[in-house]
Amino acid sequence: MKFALVDRIIELDPGKRIVTIKAVSLAEEYLADHFATFPVLPGVFMLEAMLESAAWLVRQHEDFAHSFVLLEAAKNVTYKSFVRPGHLLRIEVHCRNLEFAGSEFSGTGRCDDTEVVKARFVLRHFNLADRDPGLADTDVQLVAAARERWALISGNHIPQPGCGA
Repeated sequence: MKFALVDRIIELDPGKRIVTIKAVSLAEEYLADHFATFPVLPGVFMLEAMLESAAWLVRQHEDFAHSFVLLEAAKNVTYKSFVRPGHLLRIEVHCRNLEFAGSEFSGTGRCDDTEVVKARFVLRHFNLADRDPGLADTDVQLVAAARERWALISGNHIPQPGCGA
């Protein structure tokens, strides 16, 4: 199962900073199994939303040069509260270093004024064809899919409400 956790990009300072929104809905299947009587967004998904946000910053900055932008290391990950269905998780990621093959970020996730997660992390960027030239077509397909998703989530930025009570 593949998850796309970033629903909307609301701010972008190319190569430096990105702010995204993840709307948590009770319709998301994983919530049925994650504390069934107390559904909350799993902490690893909060971190994944942060990583996806940073990956969009990398892709936009490098004009979608890589088919893969993946986690290499996560440091100082701190979870401070829960994100429940009906809440909006606002992710803000700052670039600390951005090079062609890798990047380093710090990020936070908030509901209203409450910080619920923070982390520092490193991403790797690469193409499958770098190791196997026969996979160049797969890289092209993956980049095309990423560009399509980008078009959906980076449209006109509409102000989003907070998480609520």
